[in-house]
Formats: sequence, structure tokens, C-alpha cells
Amino acid sequence: MERTKSGEGDEASGVKAARPGAVSSAVPRSAFAYSAADEERRRGVRRMKTIATGALLLIALVYALAKWRQVSGAEPAWAGYVAAAAEAGMVGALADWFAVTALFRRPMGLPIPHTAIIPTKKDTLGRTLGDFVGENFLSSDVVRMRLRAVGISSRLGGWLAEPANADRVTAELSTALRGALQVLRDSDVQAVVGEAVTRRADAQEIAPGLGTMLEKIVADGGHRKVVDLVCVRAHDWLVLHGDSVMEAVTGGAPGWTPRFVDRRVGERVYKELLRFISETRDMPDHPARGAIDRFLTDFAGDLQTDADTRVRVERLKTEVLGRGEVQELIASAWGAVRQMVVAASEDERSELRLRTRSGLLSLGGRLSSDERMQGKVDRWLEDAAVHVVTTYRDEITSLITDTVASWDAEHTSRKIEAHIGRDLQFIRINGTVVGALAGLVIYAVSRALGA
Repeated sequence: MERTKSGEGDEASGVKAARPGAVSSAVPRSAFAYSAADEERRRGVRRMKTIATGALLLIALVYALAKWRQVSGAEPAWAGYVAAAAEAGMVGALADWFAVTALFRRPMGLPIPHTAIIPTKKDTLGRTLGDFVGENFLSSDVVRMRLRAVGISSRLGGWLAEPANADRVTAELSTALRGALQVLRDSDVQAVVGEAVTRRADAQEIAPGLGTMLEKIVADGGHRKVVDLVCVRAHDWLVLHGDSVMEAVTGGAPGWTPRFVDRRVGERVYKELLRFISETRDMPDHPARGAIDRFLTDFAGDLQTDADTRVRVERLKTEVLGRGEVQELIASAWGAVRQMVVAASEDERSELRLRTRSGLLSLGGRLSSDERMQGKVDRWLEDAAVHVVTTYRDEITSLITDTVASWDAEHTSRKIEAHIGRDLQFIRINGTVVGALAGLVIYAVSRALGA
């Protein structure tokens, strides 16, 4: 008879099932946690075991009564048929009991070879399962076929084209962005930004680039507005600070000259200077403007070709970047950018979120309607998935293998039996019924041929 206590057969057979908390030399063993659903399944298995065992006892009783009827004297014709059917039914029931029990434990505790399959072959089954998954689910052809059948790009496009979904994605992206910015430490980012800017500036000579840019600005006349602004501000300053100019001129005059002569000279210098600035401001073709153009053109050429000028510019660049004020300015740029981005991500009507939402809607519309774009996205996703699968297939399958290996053998057997044991008991019942029918047919055919 089958033993309903899952641990009895194991103890008697000598199957060394790992106990909870035992540690294997290869991987740590772990026990399952049994939920209420698992306990309910185990009760269902016990009920089906009782029914299957009851069927065996019933067929045994029928066999005993039929044989008693045969040996009691006047043997009726039906007694032989019933006895043959009952005998074959018992054989079928016992054979299936042995097969079902052998999956989980030693039948009756006997050390019969190829029994207690799950406890003793658990690790082998795990490796086989891992290999099966790797060969049949993680191959590049299977991954491509499944992704192509799903049509991710068109589905994603249709989903993103819905305004509500675009709003949801925008909100999630904003939350993720704020979280990332809050996790980053300002000091670390500032140090990285400062180092990156300084290293990039040191690695690249700036004089030729400045010369090219200045040359283009002068050729396009972009510097003229700057000259206009300087002339206007210089004229306004002279008008407001005429006395300062007069004092500067008279203060530099020799001590032996009369005061009125110094003042007349100062007034003359002031008036000529004011006239010069006014004419430069008001006359686009003033010679001073032409001189400025020539100076800037020559300077742009020197920045590109003159070695001495380029060396001086590089030296000046190094000195400027090395100043603490410049480094602080570079570092503080991160704080300003972070505050601006955080504020924009929190404001639902900010330009950042509105543009993100608009971009998602546009992307969704194109993905849902543009077959060419769908093909490109699907191919990219397929290539990415195949790369991940082929690169990490061994790690994925080893996860299955190692997980199964870490399971406690006894608890694994009980867990699996709780899930499939009820159906296995139907095998015992079916074996009883099918065995009885087969025995009846065989007996009937034998009697017919014997007659």
C-alpha cells in the first residue's frame, strides 16, 4: 500500500534528502514556503490518494469474493470473468501505484533502482530544463520569430498615439528624471563637469578656431553692431565725464605752463575726442571703422597662422582656466541646470514637458502608420534582443540550473506532488479500471479460443 506520509519512505530507503538549513558544497539549499493554496492542493492530493487506494481495496475485495465463489462448489459462469477482471485490475492498480510513488519516494522504503526520481535526479532535471530552455526558447531564430509575430513597434506606436498614454509616459519620465537628479550629488557632478571642461579645453588648441570664427564675423559684418555700441557708450561717457577728461589732460601738463593754457589745451583735446567719437558713431565709412576692420582681419589671420600669437592665446587660456573664479563658474553651472530641469519637470505646463509629450505623440503616430519606420524599429529590437540572449544565454540557463540545485530535495518533491499529485492519482484509478477491462477481455478471448 502507498504510504501517505511523505517523509516515511525517504527515511526507510536511506534517501539523503537535504534538510532545511543544510548547506551543499556547491550551492546553498533553500526550502519552499508553503502557502494556503499549497496546503489546499495537498489536501486534495490526500483525498485522491484515499479514493485511488479505496478503488484498489474494492477491486481486491471483488477478487476475493469471486475466487471464494469459484472454490465454494458450484462455480457460476460469471465468477471466472469477475475474478479475471478483478485480478488484472489489482495488477494495474499496483503497477500504477508503484510508478506514481517512484516519482517522489522509494516505494515501501525499498532501495529499488530508478525510484525516488525527483529527489535523486533533481539537479539533473534542473540542468536538463536549463538546456531545454536555452535551446528551444533562447535561440536567435526563436527570439526573432516571436518578436516579429508580436509587432512591438506598431503596438507601441498605437499606444503612444493616445494622448492619455503620452501624458502618463511624460509624467513617469519626469518623475524618473527628478529622482536621478536628486540622487546625484552636486559636488560629484560639479567635479566631473569642471574636469571635463578643463580637460577638453587643454586638449584642443583654441586659437585657430577663434581666428576662423572672428574672420567669418568680420566678413559678415557681425562686429559692426559691437563697434556701434562701443561708440555710443563712449560718446555718452564723454558727455557725462567731460570734467574728468579735462582734469586728466591738465593734470599731466608740465608745472611751468600757465593754468589757463592747460585748460585751453584740455578743452581742445576733449572737443576733438568728442568729435572723433561722434563721427565714428555716425559715419559708417569713417576711417576709424576701416582701421578696426583691418585690425580684426589681421588679428584673425594671426590667430590661425602666427605661431607667437597662438602660443600667447594658449598661455592666456591656461591662466584663465586655472583661476578659481572660473572653476567655480563652471561648477555652479551644474546647479543652475539642475534647478532649471527639476522645476521644468515638476511643472505640467513647462516647455520641457510639453515638448516631451508632443514628441511622444508624434513618435506614436509615426510608429503606428509608417511601415518603413516600423521595420527599422522592429529590426533594432530584434537585434538588441538577440544580442542579449546570445550573450547572456549561459547566465540565464545557469539561473534555472542553480535555482533548482538550491532547492531542498524533500521540499521540492512535496511541492511538485502538491501541484500534480492529484492528476497522478487519476492514473492509479485509470490503471485499476483499464487493467480490469483488459483482464476481462483477455479472459473472455481465452475462454472463447479454448471452447
